[in-house]
Amino acid sequence: MVLIRSANKRSRHWIKRSSAFFRWLHIYISMISFASLMLFAITGITLNHPDWFGADQEVMRDESGDLNTAWLVDDVNRLAIAESLRAKHNLQGAVSEFVSDNFECMIVFKGPGYSVDVFIDRNTGAYTLTEIKTGTVGILNDLHKGRDSGTPWSWVIDISAGLMIFVSLTGLALLFYLKKRRRSGLLVTLIGFLLLVLVWAVWVP
Repeated sequence: MVLIRSANKRSRHWIKRSSAFFRWLHIYISMISFASLMLFAITGITLNHPDWFGADQEVMRDESGDLNTAWLVDDVNRLAIAESLRAKHNLQGAVSEFVSDNFECMIVFKGPGYSVDVFIDRNTGAYTLTEIKTGTVGILNDLHKGRDSGTPWSWVIDISAGLMIFVSLTGLALLFYLKKRRRSGLLVTLIGFLLLVLVWAVWVP
């Protein structure tokens, strides 16, 4: 009898401590991931309805000029050309493409909500440049997709996704400690999952 009472006491103590641990984990992971959760939730809406927020609007700028032809002879000096263009025209983004043949070079600068196409005549050094910018919402949409945002931001997306999974799992784990709401909570979770599958199976082309 004493052994059973002692075992029950240890069991209750373990349940209490593990419940407190999951609650702590859930709260603080939610707070750490709050900014990224908000960003990806809001941009989910702006991505789905770009015309509502002006994300489909673009601002274009055309420029022209001349480069040092010494950079274009034989082995093209890609770094000097790219940095010269960046300084002259205050270009943003990273060089995503640099293609050259016997007559022409093409350079593409890319960033979230931003692109620049440059075409250079290798004989004369003359070039034309077209810059396209979107607004803040367009930039945020590209960040949501990880488009032209670099490796560090790709890690942000992966870590944010991992935190969202963790928040969901710790919330589910907490449900098992609520005896009165466990069954109804699991039922609602199952209904939510089935509704998601139903919409995909029935209405998604």
